[in-house]
Order: sequence, then C-alpha cells, then structure tokens
Amino acid sequence: MKTIEEQLVTALTAHDLKIATAESCTGGLISEMITRVPGSSAVIECGVCSYSNDIKMKLLNVKQSTIDEFTEVSEQCAKEMAEGVRLLAQADIGISTTGYAGPTGGTKENPVGTVFIGISTKDNVFAYKTNFLDEGCKDRIEVRIQCANSCLRKVLTVISQQ
Repeated sequence: MKTIEEQLVTALTAHDLKIATAESCTGGLISEMITRVPGSSAVIECGVCSYSNDIKMKLLNVKQSTIDEFTEVSEQCAKEMAEGVRLLAQADIGISTTGYAGPTGGTKENPVGTVFIGISTKDNVFAYKTNFLDEGCKDRIEVRIQCANSCLRKVLTVISQQ
C-alpha cells in the first residue's frame, strides 16, 4: 500500500499539477514528506517555513490587517498563506498550515492543538479547522504529524474533484 505522500505525488503527476507549501506549525514537515518520494521534484515547486509573521507578510502576502483582526492562527491567515505561496511559486496548488502545536500558545477560541489548513487552487481558496488534541493526539509531535497527513489527504480530495 502506498503512503499518503506517495499517493499525492502519483496524483499530482497524473494530473500534471505542481504544488507549493507554506508551513508554520508543521515547520516544513509537509515538504519533507513530499520530497522523500522519488520523482517528487517534478511536482513540488517550493516550500516556505513561515513561522514569523514578517515572513508571512513579506513572502506570502498575508495582510497585516488579517493578523491584527483575526491573528496568524486563523482561517483567514491560512487562506492568504495558501494563496500567497501558490502565486509565489506559480504552482497549481498552494497549501498552508498555521496553528498551535503546543505545549504552549492557544486561546479560548483556538486552544493548543488547533490548526488551520489552507488550500488554494486557481479556482478556489478554502480552509479547514481541526483540533488535533481533540482527535486523539497526545503531544506536539503527534499534532504536527497528524496535521501534515491531514493536509495531504485534503489535497488528494481536491485533486480527485478536479
């Protein structure tokens, strides 16, 4: 059985699509997962590890007003990150993650474990919110791994709908 990253590279290749990543809480894990697959260089354009708000704004065109109004851990920010990296790389799909992997951080509305995944295509930009601690993850490492896997599954769903 193929891994999720092998399935993604196969699907991207079959549909002649390019992908780019903008990762905050996953810190480059998604790019690493994709690039461990032989042949991935044909489908991945770039990966941006955008922990700082300055990088989110300078490289990914996240608006200061988005961060001020909604924070960097929000649906709005995830969408702008995904769109920004897609446009930066001139890719077909941009994906992003922003959240509180823990053990610190979080707010009442978005406690530790909360992650927003953004996906941008030429036709749509959307985001998903999940609290991975509520989904059974026990620590920061598990949150990051499950978030990365979830992101790849969501992209596979998007590709299958095209």
